[in-house]
Amino acid sequence: MSFKSKILAMLVIAPITLVSAMTVASANEFEGQLRSYADDVKIWLSDPVVIDAVKAQNAENAGLSQQDIDTLDKEWRAETSATDKPLIDKVLDRPLSKFLREKSDETEGLITEIFVMDNKGLNVGQSDVTSDYWQGDEAKWQKTYPVGADAIHMSDVELDESTQTYQSQLSLPVLDSDGSTVIGAITLGINVELLE
Repeated sequence: MSFKSKILAMLVIAPITLVSAMTVASANEFEGQLRSYADDVKIWLSDPVVIDAVKAQNAENAGLSQQDIDTLDKEWRAETSATDKPLIDKVLDRPLSKFLREKSDETEGLITEIFVMDNKGLNVGQSDVTSDYWQGDEAKWQKTYPVGADAIHMSDVELDESTQTYQSQLSLPVLDSDGSTVIGAITLGINVELLE
């Protein structure tokens, strides 16, 4: 049964709104598939291009204060609608961002976005431009990086207005080459309609 058919069936069975149906579906319907997909993601997270980029940014940003982080985030947000985008371009031009775009392209629409964060929650690399630079105040980082090596976070399924697809964000810690030390985090936008 397709995702849309499941939602329609839920609407027929119980007189609830589509938004409520999405919340029910997101809580139970895709958890197993998302966890299974997370296992696939963990394999390519061990690539040196990921680990080296995160470790380099962790070292570079070690002395940043919260005020510095807020300033960078404000700069990023302003650049999203500006012609000149030095901070955004710096991140998008990194080998890690190229690697993430390739990983996203390989899925033929299953992954809608990918971004990797450092130990402060700042973007290290990304497949597409995010609306903000600092993710450290959001569940995608807070429920992965500080939690530990086995953490996993799945957001509710929501309709993405721009693509008209139902998506969930899957977030995991990024581990050092020892396989146990958490050095950052990753978030992937997943088109749940394409999950197998």
